[in-house]
Amino acid sequence: MKKPGRPDIPRKTIYRLSIYLRCLARLRENGIGTVSSEALAKAAGVKPTQLRKDLAYFGTFGTRGLGYEVAELTKKIADELGTSRFQPVILVGVGNLGLALLSYRGFEKEGFEIVATFDSDPRRKRDKEIKQPIFGMDALPQFIREHNVRMAILSVPATVAQEVANTLIDCGVMGILNFAPIVLSVPEDVMINNVNLAIELENLSYFIQG
Repeated sequence: MKKPGRPDIPRKTIYRLSIYLRCLARLRENGIGTVSSEALAKAAGVKPTQLRKDLAYFGTFGTRGLGYEVAELTKKIADELGTSRFQPVILVGVGNLGLALLSYRGFEKEGFEIVATFDSDPRRKRDKEIKQPIFGMDALPQFIREHNVRMAILSVPATVAQEVANTLIDCGVMGILNFAPIVLSVPEDVMINNVNLAIELENLSYFIQG
């Protein structure tokens, strides 16, 4: 999905930007102020030419012979990815997978905050205590509109995933991280990232065959 006023950036480039951002974070933690394209590319597992090509979508960075200012490049990439400030995210489907995702503390560190959860049976006793409130599905539309939520995590059964996705989109959600094992049908201006663990394991299985 191309955003107005921005270049048409390949999806793989966006993915690599996230990797660069994590490499830069490690450099900052170690007190390193500048980094060469060769060193940053090596840390990210790409070629220097690929790194420079990816960054060229957003302008000119770095100084020949000195490299990139770590803080400056971090801010630029974070601004482009929209993670320079907390973004509210909701999670729909508080089963075992949903509870596991809510226990992950890395979201907040990366600029995302799960502000609420929704489930068809919000009062059911869960194995884990979570800090986020659990609402019924009927509260979903009003919450999204009142809190200007644009992103959602979907961890519901495949049988209801499309229906829930439709509701999310109708209420203004523009990005969905989908853990349901189904291909969702969505408008062109809505971004879906599918996470299918079984497919990932199949992919690994192919590459470890003797």
